Amino acid sequence: MIEPDTIKLLRECDAGVKMGVASIASVLDHVKDRDLKERLSSCKQEHNALDRELQGLLDRYHDEGKDPNPMAKSMSWMKTSVKLGMDPSDGAIASLMTDGCNMGVKSLYRYLNQYQAADEASKSIARRLIRLEEDLTADIRAYL
Repeated sequence: MIEPDTIKLLRECDAGVKMGVASIASVLDHVKDRDLKERLSSCKQEHNALDRELQGLLDRYHDEGKDPNPMAKSMSWMKTSVKLGMDPSDGAIASLMTDGCNMGVKSLYRYLNQYQAADEASKSIARRLIRLEEDLTADIRAYL
């Protein structure tokens, strides 16, 4: 029997990956530094690769996944628009991305703790997504 925690954790990871991809996409055109742009693009590709794997697991469980919370997505878009309107620097972009990554990591750890009965494959995806977010945060600190 499929543990309900497995599907719940996969859904939260799905929403997190989609939010991460959308957030990176929303700032990429504003990035001036070539290395920062390459790092963000690479992270977006890594998120997309993880998403494909995640979709495979969701398909196996006959689940459609989960989109990010519309309110959270709207608030993120608004914060990005306002902040970049006032300060379109790479430092502002790094700050926005760091804040988003930190919120994502916090949420994912909460879901890992909440859905402890999830299978190891879904826990592994959650941990890998956490690592992606933590690595991006570390990589862009120099731009803060």
